[in-house]
Amino acid sequence: MVARCTIFLGALGALCASLSGASALTLDEAYASVSLARPTTRMVIVCHDFGCAQRTPVGLSAGDLGTLSSLLAPGRASAEAERRAVAAAGAWFDRRIGPAAGTTRRVARANGLGSANTIGQMDCIDTSRNSTSLLLILEQLHLLHHHRVEGPEARGFLLDGRGPHATAVLTDIHTGKQWAVDSWTHKYGEKPDVIPLDVWKTQS
Repeated sequence: MVARCTIFLGALGALCASLSGASALTLDEAYASVSLARPTTRMVIVCHDFGCAQRTPVGLSAGDLGTLSSLLAPGRASAEAERRAVAAAGAWFDRRIGPAAGTTRRVARANGLGSANTIGQMDCIDTSRNSTSLLLILEQLHLLHHHRVEGPEARGFLLDGRGPHATAVLTDIHTGKQWAVDSWTHKYGEKPDVIPLDVWKTQS
């Protein structure tokens, strides 16, 4: 079966498809498209229940910021090390926000097909925005030394036989190579995929 982001909702399918053009969304467009406020180092709004239908504000404490600093510390060594650290931070962040957002039972590749129950689940719109929010928080804390945060990108638009799917994106500031940071492919609390964006775009 071809894995796909939520496509049974017409409006959301159109939104996913709009991401699949030649240009990625800017960060401003990514947040405006779902009427979402950008995160700060004090507060992040978590998207869930498909297409950011539900939003849960989660406050970040000094302890949370300290944990992120510790997780990213090994990333100073190299761009590769920083990507590994970002993956570790992604798993921690998912576990941090899960109890507040009610997403501790979220599954990998949730798409809503065959089930009307979206409560506590996340599609690719949710995960791409949440992962981007984490990356922006890391950037605001000056914890990213080898990458900058970009707006989400997507692949697939049905006409090519693939369901629409979006991901958060980092750019290596030394090489210009872009990397997908995709937590939709994993269940609650697992590390996201951090793979070359060009490879990610060929997947289904």
